[in-house]
This record gives sequence, C-alpha cells and structure tokens, in this order.
Amino acid sequence: MIRFFLLQNRQGKTRLSKWYIPPPIPSNGTTTGEAEKIRIEAEVHRLVTARDKKYTNFIEYNNYKLIYRRYAGLFFTIAVDLADNELSYLETIHLFVELLDSYFSNVCELDIVFNFNKVYSILDEFMLAGEIEETSKREILDRVRLLEKME
Repeated sequence: MIRFFLLQNRQGKTRLSKWYIPPPIPSNGTTTGEAEKIRIEAEVHRLVTARDKKYTNFIEYNNYKLIYRRYAGLFFTIAVDLADNELSYLETIHLFVELLDSYFSNVCELDIVFNFNKVYSILDEFMLAGEIEETSKREILDRVRLLEKME
C-alpha cells in the first residue's frame, strides 16, 4: 500500500504531497501531524538527493520503503510497505510522469506549480486511497478531460 507520494525539486521544495496514511506522531506529543510531515519530507529529500547514481532507487526508511526516480530537476518519491514490489512502483512513477507529459504536452516544473489542482486530479484518477486505481493512460486522461468539461 502507498503511504505517501512526493514530488520535490532539487532544492528540496515540495511541489506535490499526497499522504494516504498519516505519519506516526511521536508518543511524547512534541510535534503535530503537519510538523511531522514536513520533517519526513525534508529527510526524504536529503536521503534521495545525497544518494549516488550507482545505487538502486530503493531506500528502506523507518518501517517502509522509498522508491524514487529523478526526471530532469524533479524527484518523484513513493513510500510503500516493506513487502511491496519495488519495480511495480517504479513503473507507477514512470506512468505518472507520462500522464503529466501527455496532459501538459512536455511538462515542466512550472506546469506543476501553476496547475497543481490539475496535477492532483490526475493523481486522484490514477491512485485512490493508497492503491493504484487505473493503469490505462487513455482512460485516466479521458476522465480528467471529462471532469474538466464539467467544471
């Protein structure tokens, strides 16, 4: 199951953050849920950017696995359960990038920043409640365009 999906640039700015399972809050109660999310996002960025290219795109972090992929200046990261298949989630990241590329016709970081609501709607049509809902690129894009017409 997917715990969270992050899209971050090289500087560490989170451009997209979708949490399907809230992060565990320390038992001492010193931080809130939002502060814990920000801390985890910063730590994930530090781990992903510092990793050498000769290593795999999989990192065990706390009680889950991080699967990431870099496209241009953006890091796409998915956190999943330890028992899940890493390669299928690597393909999931690639399909999401293809969806963005098809929708925005050669997507860049600015498309994501200025059209974040469309990016979230594409992600919601692709993943639902931490599971992959649809894998057909054509079906997802047709649904997003249908939703766009209804607005």
